[in-house]
Amino acid sequence: MKKMKKWLLLLSMFGLVFLLTACGTGDVSTSSTGLWDRYIVYYFGQAIKLLSFGKNYGVGIILFTIIIRIILMPLMHYQTKSMRKTQELQPKMKELQEKYASKDAETSRKLQEEQQRLYSEHGVNPLSGCLPMLVQMPIMMALWQSISRTPELRTGTFLWLELGKIDPYYILPVLAAVFTFASTKLTSMGQLEVQGSMKVMNYMMPAMILFMGINLASGLSLYWVISNGFQVIQTLLINNPFKIRNEREAEAKRKKDLEKALRKANQPKKKR
Repeated sequence: MKKMKKWLLLLSMFGLVFLLTACGTGDVSTSSTGLWDRYIVYYFGQAIKLLSFGKNYGVGIILFTIIIRIILMPLMHYQTKSMRKTQELQPKMKELQEKYASKDAETSRKLQEEQQRLYSEHGVNPLSGCLPMLVQMPIMMALWQSISRTPELRTGTFLWLELGKIDPYYILPVLAAVFTFASTKLTSMGQLEVQGSMKVMNYMMPAMILFMGINLASGLSLYWVISNGFQVIQTLLINNPFKIRNEREAEAKRKKDLEKALRKANQPKKKR
């Protein structure tokens, strides 16, 4: 049921974003109407132009992306803490699943109630892992429209790119997919147990990014490269999975040594 809710949330999120963006046509300006065009897409474009020193709009997209990622850091930190709490509850969740193993409706209802009670007692939101994506999807779509519907950005260039067109060499889409995979992989490495849905997302998200990157404006691929590259660095610095794994292994070794010492102490001494 929990997995179903996550997938429904993701599908609803994609549906909402595409509903918001499907009606957007033509360039945006101060005369544009509607909340999406006038106050989101237009001001995204203006912010990028303001950050584009020397009218280098690629630099503007990079700086804009870094600012967005810094703003989202508390949200990402909350997601990481919530995921850790969820992982710590897994042994108790398994106990509940074994206790209510029957598939009849009444037992399933009791299992869901007990799971919700357990989450509430420990302050865990099982859907918190979807929250950063829920926030970032509208940002991504607004950025894409601001690039394609702002003349200066649409015709702007950066290195070998024309920001309003696809990357002719597919370098940025591939880099974006690689950084996306690295980000999701590092996140899953820090977990005690990787669930099936997480394993699927580890490969599905990079594939989606690659597919969209080779079909949409290269300015959007540039955003993905910087955004996911930032996420990789942030994870390694703040929530380093290698450090977490070493700490867990050290803790497991201490517990094992303590149990061994207790068993040895409780063994009857041999008479001489």
